Amino acid sequence: MSGDGLRQRKKDAKAKKTSGTPATKYPEISSIKSSILLFIAMFTIGFLALYPVWEPVPPSRGVSAVDFSADVPKREATVEAFKHAWLAYERDAMGDDEYHPISHKGSNLSESGGIGYTVVDSIDTMFMMHLDEEAQRAREWIATELSFDREGKFNTFETTIRVLGGLLSAYHLSGNDPLYLEKAKDLADRILPVFDTPSGLPLSMVNLAQRKGISDVDNRGFVSTAEAATLQLEFKYLSLLTDEEIYWEKAEKVMEVIKGSHLTTGLASIFMNPEDGRFVLSAIRLGSRGDSYYEYLLKQYIQTNLSEPVYRVMYDDAMNGVLTHLVQKSQKAGLTYTSELIPERSMGGEISWRLTPKQDHLVCFFGGSLMLGAITTGSATGKVSVPPRADELTEQGKRDWLAGVELIETCMRTHDTATGLSPEIVHFRIPNDGIDGSGAAQDWYIKGARPGEFPPYDARYILRPETVESLFIAFRLTGNRLYRDYGWAIFESIQKYCRIESGGYASVVNVDEVPVRHEDKMETFFMSETLKYLYLLFEDANVLPLSQYVFNTEAHPFPIFHPSIRTGFS
Repeated sequence: MSGDGLRQRKKDAKAKKTSGTPATKYPEISSIKSSILLFIAMFTIGFLALYPVWEPVPPSRGVSAVDFSADVPKREATVEAFKHAWLAYERDAMGDDEYHPISHKGSNLSESGGIGYTVVDSIDTMFMMHLDEEAQRAREWIATELSFDREGKFNTFETTIRVLGGLLSAYHLSGNDPLYLEKAKDLADRILPVFDTPSGLPLSMVNLAQRKGISDVDNRGFVSTAEAATLQLEFKYLSLLTDEEIYWEKAEKVMEVIKGSHLTTGLASIFMNPEDGRFVLSAIRLGSRGDSYYEYLLKQYIQTNLSEPVYRVMYDDAMNGVLTHLVQKSQKAGLTYTSELIPERSMGGEISWRLTPKQDHLVCFFGGSLMLGAITTGSATGKVSVPPRADELTEQGKRDWLAGVELIETCMRTHDTATGLSPEIVHFRIPNDGIDGSGAAQDWYIKGARPGEFPPYDARYILRPETVESLFIAFRLTGNRLYRDYGWAIFESIQKYCRIESGGYASVVNVDEVPVRHEDKMETFFMSETLKYLYLLFEDANVLPLSQYVFNTEAHPFPIFHPSIRTGFS
């Protein structure tokens, strides 16, 4: 079943069986060794062919087929959670950019009015969940109320991935409703001036009413590498739909500039200078301001049906750098995690790099991304089984697959908190870190979270999706129900600690404190990403298959296509 099948499937979606769903106990895995054994065992299970499409293949003699069918009760539980979030927003703040469920209020990013952050970011989830009435009301608001003629500073990256991406996905999943494409083109045309810099790198902010790019004065006018390099899926897909090359050319120019500024390690500093297109001396990490740069290298290669080898080369080079310089093992349990490289200048002006054992929750997308990359650029045969057999992967593919499996396991270990929710940032223990006897955990801890003190930002859970995103990908690539069990455990924790009884969900201030304290905010990505990936984790794998769709960094699915144009860079 393709995306068309998704739109047509109604009967199964109406089989509401959520009441009385038994709680699944949190799966206990004693060590990385155990998860590796589970992973190896999955190599013997029957498989599906990955490219060019997913096709069932008869299992080997004496081996059971992988079960990719929907877990209907759990899938429908995520639908009920979405309705609890959406209906509260619609009741209290319809049309506002952001929602505050405790005070029952909305807020906008600009005093001149909202730009549909929550509505547009959520509507494709409604299509997937077959919430037809809710989707129709959302469409009506978009048709009659949504305007991008707004004064103010709007973040280029966030506006692109949430609003432009949401409109493009809605266009596809709605069966090409022209309303969504018209709105998408209007928005993109207002964003285009951000690319008018000497280098072609986009400015960080945009005034949509004035159609004018604005420098980020808080960062001395520099642009975030991740933000500049995470506009490409959206603008390229728009170019395909409108047959206007300017969107493609502007987005691709950014990648040409980044490739021209290539660092020998394959890594990327988190800031670039839009004046000369060069990297600025700054941290190197897979967390904030670095994450989706690496994500979109792979996804650009996938989006155009593996037809642009430049992105494969850039991705492979980057993964070699990440696995060589950033990936580390914890000192006790041997958990695989990613560190950050922090530049330091000596009194004599010499530059050195300090490795810091800090990992953002944002990094938890990377486990699934590595596994997807392993069967894409690390395929030795062109077609890869589900789960892949060792002889189907190159040495690089096997390296990346195993690292991805281990990183997901590490991210699940960071859910070993009082609430079962993962904090925003964790630090890993290293020798001579000076915190022996402080009560810190053996392998990782939340920095500054001391009993009796107001918790630091690191301790929060703000309804983030990255771990469940990786669980969704891992399940689709293996069929291992362990990943569904993990996802259900996270969902249960969200239901228990983040759900506001009167409607909506709120962030938790300290994941290691019960009873919890809430922050009065429901991020838009909770309905756009977190609940969507949980839904798809329990949905039949024939819905939005990874061989036919690529998800943008806000979880908006776009169909894979073969490009009709080719620029000099590609």
